[in-house]
Amino acid sequence: MSARPHRPEGDGPPTGSGPGPARQARAVRLGPRSVAALVLISAIGVMAFGWPLLADSASGLAHSKDAPWLFAALLPMLLAVVVATIADTGLDAKAIAMLGVLAAAGAAMRPLGAGTAGIEPMFFLMVLAGRVLGPGFGFVLGSVAMFASALLTGGVGPWMPFQMLTMGWVSMGAGLLPGPDRLRGRGELAMLAAYGAVSAVLYGLIMNLQGWPYIAGMASGVSFVPGDPLAQNLARYLAYCLATSLGWDLPRALVTVLLTGTLGGTVLRALRRATRRAAFDVPVSFTSDPPRGAASP
Repeated sequence: MSARPHRPEGDGPPTGSGPGPARQARAVRLGPRSVAALVLISAIGVMAFGWPLLADSASGLAHSKDAPWLFAALLPMLLAVVVATIADTGLDAKAIAMLGVLAAAGAAMRPLGAGTAGIEPMFFLMVLAGRVLGPGFGFVLGSVAMFASALLTGGVGPWMPFQMLTMGWVSMGAGLLPGPDRLRGRGELAMLAAYGAVSAVLYGLIMNLQGWPYIAGMASGVSFVPGDPLAQNLARYLAYCLATSLGWDLPRALVTVLLTGTLGGTVLRALRRATRRAAFDVPVSFTSDPPRGAASP
C-alpha cells in the first residue's frame, strides 16, 4: 500500500500546470471558523492596545497589571486559531513542519540585530512567508516565531503577548496583499518592500501603546494622562513616539526594504518551491500496489 497524491476529477489542473498563471499553494486555507477566530483575537488585541486612551482618571490603568492576564488569555486564543484551522482546512504534518522550520529561522534571525538601533531582520522573513503561505499560516507563524525568539533571547515579560499579536498581524497582512497568483518579479518585490517598511514602522507605533501608559518619570508633554481628551493624549503619544522610538522604527523599515530587495526574489522562489513540493492543496489517498512480479491487469 502506498500514499499517492490524488486530485478529484473536475478540480482543474494541478498547481503550476496548464495555461495562464499558476495558482499559488497555501499551507492553510482559511475556513469560516478560522476567520472567526482571527477576527475575535484581533478585536481583543485592538481593545488591549487602545482602551487606555478611553479610560477615565479613576481607572488606575496600568498595562503592568493587565498584561499578565492578557498573556494567560492570548495563548489559548492562539491555540484556538490553530485548532480551528485544523478543523476547517486540515493543517497536516507537512504544514506543521514548515511552521516549525520558519518559526525557528525567524527566532534565530531576531538576535542578529536586536538591541542595535532597531535592526530586526526577522521582519523580512515574516513578510515573505506570509505572502507565500497565506494570512492564516502567517498569523500563526508570526506569533510562534515571536514567542520562540522571546525564549531564545530571554525577552519573556508582560510585553511578550503584545509582541506576538502584533507580529502575527504583520505576517497576516502580507498574506492579504493583492495578486498572490499573478503578481511576480520586480512589481511584487516593490509591493512587499513597501509593505514591509510600513508594517515595520507601525509595529513600533503599536507596541508603544503597550508601555506608554504606565512609564513614569516622563516629561508632561509626552506622558499619558488618564481622563484627558483623546486628542490631547494622541498628541502626547505622537510626541512620545518621535522622541523615543522613531530612531528604532526607521532603521527596522530600512533593513526590511534592503533585505527584500536583495534576497526577496530568492526567498520567494524557495518558499514557493517548498510549498509546491509539499503539495498542501493535494489530498493523499492510500492505494494497494500489486505484488511484485504480478502481471498488471
